[in-house]
Amino acid sequence: MPDKQPFRLRGREVTRVEAFSDVVFGFALTLIVVSLEVPQTFAELMETMKGFPAFAICFAILTWVWHVHHTFFRRYALSDEITIALNTVLLFVVLFYTYPLKYMFMLVTGQSRGSFGGGSLMVIYGVGFAGIFVVFLAMYAHAWRLREELELNELELYDTRTNMIMYSSYVVIGLLSATMGVTLEGRAVIWAGLMYFLLGQCSGSAAIPRKTRNCSRGCDGRATGSALGSLSEQYRSHWSPHR
Repeated sequence: MPDKQPFRLRGREVTRVEAFSDVVFGFALTLIVVSLEVPQTFAELMETMKGFPAFAICFAILTWVWHVHHTFFRRYALSDEITIALNTVLLFVVLFYTYPLKYMFMLVTGQSRGSFGGGSLMVIYGVGFAGIFVVFLAMYAHAWRLREELELNELELYDTRTNMIMYSSYVVIGLLSATMGVTLEGRAVIWAGLMYFLLGQCSGSAAIPRKTRNCSRGCDGRATGSALGSLSEQYRSHWSPHR
């Protein structure tokens, strides 16, 4: 197995920007809670439990967004004015995105009593999703501009570019979904939601070249070392004096 070459972590301590961000993410998680009131009867408990599938999906998505945010600050440890401004926009969009997110998956899991909303819901959801990753793309682009100051090595530059490409594809998927929400009618709107299954393909396609790059470097290095060791052994056996 080739040795994994990790991205060097420049952020070792939690900054005020991250602490404030964690508070906002925590507040967003409270907005998706099934119910803030403790059930008083078993019937109320069972009714509340019906909302947990939607809550679990929303919790996972917001945690994913938080992890992307956390990874950025651990990698680059930026706290300049541009980063703070972009981070503020990101937090605003996350809070905007929370209610469409919850409503969407309440519908998907059959827990919403409201109407589907048709393409309009997909437009709102798609714009919110694309908005989040537009900001992440801008943050990574800013880190790319500061690559010399950050002293990014070759693999870190490669990972930064790869993340920019991956988040660009996420933005395209969100906007395509929103566009389909505008143009499609009736049951055909479901195709706007199915677009998000492409996220896994985009993430996988971004990860494969990194693994291949590491493997080629690691395997080539070991092959070269093995070949040199073999030649060295042959040289010693040939020139060593016979007893």
